[in-house]
Order: sequence, then C-alpha cells, then structure tokens
Amino acid sequence: MEVGELEEILRVFESSISQIKWRLKHPSKRRLETDVLALCTETRPVIMVDYGGKMPELQERLCAFLKHCKQESSIFEHLRVMIIEDMIYLIHFRALADFIKSSLKLEIEMLFVDLEKDPPKMITQVEKSSAALELLSAQKLFASVFSADGLNSDPLQNHGIDLTANAGSSLSEPVTSTSSELIDLSCCLQISQVTVPTLNGWLLGYPVVYLFGKEHIDRAIYNLSTKSLHIFQIFICRGHTSSKESRQELMSFTVPFDLSSEGSNEPWAKAFLARMLRRWERCKHVWGSIHMEVSGCYPQAIVL
Repeated sequence: MEVGELEEILRVFESSISQIKWRLKHPSKRRLETDVLALCTETRPVIMVDYGGKMPELQERLCAFLKHCKQESSIFEHLRVMIIEDMIYLIHFRALADFIKSSLKLEIEMLFVDLEKDPPKMITQVEKSSAALELLSAQKLFASVFSADGLNSDPLQNHGIDLTANAGSSLSEPVTSTSSELIDLSCCLQISQVTVPTLNGWLLGYPVVYLFGKEHIDRAIYNLSTKSLHIFQIFICRGHTSSKESRQELMSFTVPFDLSSEGSNEPWAKAFLARMLRRWERCKHVWGSIHMEVSGCYPQAIVL
C-alpha cells in the first residue's frame, strides 16, 4: 500500500461515516478505523466487530458504510460484512481465502487447548479428536466458499442455504467482488457442529485455540473459569509516534497460565509475533510499530 492509498482510505472512511450519519463514540470510531486499516493492509483477514452497536442495527450500519466506501474507492472492493448467527465480522475475502488455504495445508502453526480435560491440556493439530474434526469440517466449508477469485455459493446451495439470503442478491452465478456487502454463514455452526469459541479462535487468527465439543460446554466453562489466564495483546501504533492516542489494540487472546508460564517467551508466542512482524514489514508507513504485551488474569466466571 502506498502513502497515497493510506490517505484515500482515511478520507473515504470519514466521508462514509458522515454520509450514513453513524454517530460512533470516539473509542469505537478509532477502533473501526484501525480495523479497516488492518483489513485493507491485509494485516488481518478477519475482525470481529463487538463494538459500535447491537444487531441488527450494527449489521445495517456496517453494510451501508461499506457500500459507501466501495462507491468512492476500489481499495475497499475485497471487504465484506460476514455474520454467523449473532456474531458479526469484517473480512477481506481474498486474504481470508489465503488464510484458509494455509490453515488446511498446516502452513500456519496452531495449537489447541483441550478444555475437555481438567487441567486443560495443550495439544497439536496432528492429534485427532471429535472437536478437532468438527473444526476441520468448518475449515473445509469455508474453503469451498472463499477463493481468491471471489465467493462461491454452490457448496451452501447444496445444503439448501442461500449465501446472501439477507442481502437480496441473486445466486444464479458465483458471487463475485461486485456482489452485496453481506455474507451469512450462520449455517456453519449447524453443518459442522463446531463450537463458537473454537471457530472464532481459528477465524481470528489466534495461535492457541480453545477446543471442546458442544456436549462438553459446561465442562469447558468450569475448566477455564477456575484457572488463572495470561492475556496476550498485540498493540499497533499509527504512524511514527508511540503516544497513547496512537496506540491501538490489534488483537488479544487468552491462554491458561499453566500452559503459558513463559509468557511472550513461549516458542509459539515468538513464532506468532514473528509472523505478525512480517505482515507489519509490508506496511510500515501505516503502522509505526507493533509489539506484544502479556498480563495476568485471576480465575473468574467466563462465558463461552
């Protein structure tokens, strides 16, 4: 991304927010801007939007926002709104297609925390469990829908599901980059039976993913709620200043303390940060710096 493109993204962002009269509070607006930049620079392929309002109004706002962005600039052409039941995401579908492909080829290191065990146990992708197989089923479903060339509705139609039923788009041909802003993949949780935390852990690019089956939700909640956790946060700064205003959280995830006692010195944490740094290298003029911070969290009630 060139400097001129960055300036265009920020201009279109402000213009689109203004045109749809979206009165976001400053922290939410700042976070949305950071998330949009992360997607446009392909620093992240998927972002969960858990701010800026509630469904279905949030969905309507995001779709209207993206529509205006695309009308003003082709830079936003690969961005979409994706919903999975009551969760809403912004995605870069080409980057997501690459991420899915790499995941299935095991090119991306990913570890699992088996929450069906007490105490939780760290396992690798190679080890098989029914919950891991459900995630693999979900990954294959996503792979059949997303490609670098666009979005394919055929796999979901085979299940009697309309990919853009809520978007009013025709499915007489594969969905392309000019299609509606909305993709509804709520069916994924029914077709694959994957649990939400497991699916989100993978989709959002966490190096350590919580793994458990739907029949073990109560056990997973208990096993996680009774353990101290490490919170891993990736912070990114805009431009070349390290002021408090410029620093934004790019992503965060938790890992049981006993399974991450070395914090940022854990081999998988170092590998994950190195992967994030390689992405940062491609767009250093957008992000002045990127770093990881690790903090502790005592046992507390957790909702999965």
